Amino acid sequence: MAHIDFGGTTEEVITSEEFTLQQARELLEKETVAVLGYGVQGPGQALNMRDNGIAIIVGQREGSASWDKAVADGFVPGKTLFPIAEAARKATVIQYLLSDAGQVVMWPTIEACLNEGDALYFSHGFGIVYRDQTGIVPPKNVDVILAAPKGSGTTVRSNFLDGSGINSSFAVHQDYTGRARARTIALGIAIGSGYLFPTTFEKEVHSDLTGERGVLMGCLAGVMEAQYAVLRKNGHSPSEAFNETVEELTQSLIRLVAQNGMDWMYANCSTTAQRGALDWAPRFRDAVAPVFEQLYTSVVSGKETRRTLECNSAPDYRERLDAELKVIHDSEMWRTGAAVRALRPENRRK
Repeated sequence: MAHIDFGGTTEEVITSEEFTLQQARELLEKETVAVLGYGVQGPGQALNMRDNGIAIIVGQREGSASWDKAVADGFVPGKTLFPIAEAARKATVIQYLLSDAGQVVMWPTIEACLNEGDALYFSHGFGIVYRDQTGIVPPKNVDVILAAPKGSGTTVRSNFLDGSGINSSFAVHQDYTGRARARTIALGIAIGSGYLFPTTFEKEVHSDLTGERGVLMGCLAGVMEAQYAVLRKNGHSPSEAFNETVEELTQSLIRLVAQNGMDWMYANCSTTAQRGALDWAPRFRDAVAPVFEQLYTSVVSGKETRRTLECNSAPDYRERLDAELKVIHDSEMWRTGAAVRALRPENRRK
């Protein structure tokens, strides 16, 4: 385990140099690892483990689009692909990667499949932390562990394929066997993590729900809409408003931030841009800070969990979700975005 200075605070991290892929293979050699759910996180983690030489099986509802996707990805019905309950019964490590609402529905079935000494693995602390709402209370005779990639399942796979990996947090909620930590780290390395950093189930879900609703998705989408609307209201064309709001961010500036940080991005922009950004950043920070305080409180209190479970468990959830996404898709801003993306040189060459 390495000790790294994160902005003045020393933290422990684990990379594949401290805990090698070969060590992970050896530790998992006698385990039967079942990935339950082949929707968002399932494919990336399953395929990465398979490519890393881990013998895994997948559990998914038969006849679903995700079942068909697993077949297309090379998992064989009756050999490496099974109905969810059957896969769970075969497993010594159950990677519980169904949606949060799906985990609630399937929990009685999965609980009945757990044997003494098994490991119940999550990539999100939702089900365990908010157990008063989810009803997910594992038996005392199993390990309960977490490895949470800090990105979408698509990125888990794409980063693995380009050789970079994606950072993941890890945690142990319950150590029955005495091997829970080692199991967790081995699985974290096997799914292709760039490095692993320790957390708790509580901290993972609190930060994750805040991040998704905040900077990563909700805040980003809202801020983009606000700037685009102001530019359009003041006579700027759709293409100009979109380029200044989204395209320059995603195709240029955010890449500079990713390479060396915000200060380096500032240093590689014009002096006019630097001055304006430095002057206005504190005003945006102070304006949104109260919203983030409200958001974090809503997450910790369980209010966001209730909202998620109520919406995602509704019988017309998919139809309502599609309708909400269609509003975004059909908006002028994102229809403009489709036209702008089509004009990128790499897309014109297709």
